[in-house]
Amino acid sequence: MSLGFCMLVHTALHRAAQVARHWAVAGCPVVIHVDRRVPKGEFDELVARLAHLENIRFCPRHRCDWGTFSLVEASQSAARMMLSDFPEVNHVYLASGACLPLRPARELTAFLAAHPDTDFIESVKTEDVPWTIGGLSHERFALRFPFSWKTQRRLFDRYVRLQRRLGVRRRIPAGIEPHLGSQWWCLTRRTLSAILHNPRKAEFDRYFRRVWIPDESYYQTLARSYSRKIESRSLTLSKFDFQGKPHVFYDDHLQLLRRSDCFVARKIWPEAQKLYDSFLSDLQIVQNHARPAPARIDRVFAEALHRRVRGRPGLYMQSRFPRDGWENGRTAACYSVFQGFDEIFEDFPDWVRRMTGVLPHGHLFAPSRVEFAGGETVYAGAISDSATLRDYNPQAFLTNLIWATRGERQVFQFSPRDNQQIAPFMAGDANAQIAIVSGAWAIPLFRSSLNFADRRREAARLQKIETRFLSSLHGPQVKARARIWPLADFLAAPVENLQEIAADLGPHRASRMTEAPALTDLTGFGAFLQQLRNEGMQPHLMGEFPVENDAEAGTPQPSRIDAAG
Repeated sequence: MSLGFCMLVHTALHRAAQVARHWAVAGCPVVIHVDRRVPKGEFDELVARLAHLENIRFCPRHRCDWGTFSLVEASQSAARMMLSDFPEVNHVYLASGACLPLRPARELTAFLAAHPDTDFIESVKTEDVPWTIGGLSHERFALRFPFSWKTQRRLFDRYVRLQRRLGVRRRIPAGIEPHLGSQWWCLTRRTLSAILHNPRKAEFDRYFRRVWIPDESYYQTLARSYSRKIESRSLTLSKFDFQGKPHVFYDDHLQLLRRSDCFVARKIWPEAQKLYDSFLSDLQIVQNHARPAPARIDRVFAEALHRRVRGRPGLYMQSRFPRDGWENGRTAACYSVFQGFDEIFEDFPDWVRRMTGVLPHGHLFAPSRVEFAGGETVYAGAISDSATLRDYNPQAFLTNLIWATRGERQVFQFSPRDNQQIAPFMAGDANAQIAIVSGAWAIPLFRSSLNFADRRREAARLQKIETRFLSSLHGPQVKARARIWPLADFLAAPVENLQEIAADLGPHRASRMTEAPALTDLTGFGAFLQQLRNEGMQPHLMGEFPVENDAEAGTPQPSRIDAAG
């Protein structure tokens, strides 16, 4: 055999033993480095478990920390033993204890035999790398990093800031140009020997000892100086999320891994029994001469990344819930909010149902209870009509309702009398379609039997509330589609305005109106507004209403519309 494996192991030693035995039985020598932090008893048990295999070795152990030169030292120790103890090896493959072979060793050996002088190592210039995570690209080579990013984060960050402030720039050793890439490589004996026995090795090691994450740059840089031919890719399938953390493969990824045609994959969940049984089985004898094609499954990972980062519209993930704006849309579907219409028209909800087929709610945010359609006390998704539960988190109430009724258009009434905590949320929701007839809240006061002083006081309160809501719909962060008419302007052409409303609910729901809802009697409404002015309250949201008798002034009273036009 001309292929040997160096394994870096620190957890799940029983799985590492399975994989090492698999390769060793196939005739490939294996050198294992076990992190020094692994207890001696567990290490001795691993050695005893593999002692019967003559082509397995254990190299001197190092204490390994993520992002430090200790990982390079561990791989150097294993590689030196591989080259000295197994002179027949032509290619050395670096793997981890979480790696799993996806194809028989003989197929990988045959593939490498066809490329005897090729080094398979991802090696890319720093300016061409778009996937470095953590804000350090060129700086990882120009600054010093004596502190661990994971265990000494505060010192790490402070020392980086200090070097930036002082303008520190390290001198890169002459003759090399920094490159980056995956730490899982497969190098020829010739290239690996040149790296390990180079006369300048002490100088290079001294420099890379203070580089950040040197296991992603040490071999990737030095291989460029000694390799006859580099194929800049890793033969190990490894995928990373948007935070730079490796994806973990589970049992349900079995077919996905097979479709990749890759030789080795990481990172495998230690409890993925189905994966280990399938890929380490002696029955896996089907010859596969296909070249590794990880791009075949890139689409799946791209979709998973999109789902992880963006989520589904209107479905709140626990991991992002506290961070406003991280969700993919506030709600799951479009919904319509009508303010003032049920006060202008006597049967507006019934008209919406007859014209569009949509079952409208009443005032979902009414002070006393949630007015679900049909007077229901519990609605889709077991949502209660309790005002107390709703007001504990109005945003969650609305998003739950829209999510639980996906596929059905939700329509509800809103008013300055309702709970206003939901107003900013709706204003910032791209799914919200809000239609407002401003000042319509005055109609119930006009028809009320309360004494006029109380009506004037209530009118001032409601006008302030509606003014704030209207102002919020004109802000720079507004995403809702809002249609706003002063009451007088709406009543000047109610039929045309209602046709727009019907069209907003969907052109497939209502083509042309054949019926208008009954308009409430507004005779004397102009005089009522004038009386409010006379009492010191300025009703400015209604537009201009004549003081004389409204019926004589020609206030429209639509009921039926000629279908012909």
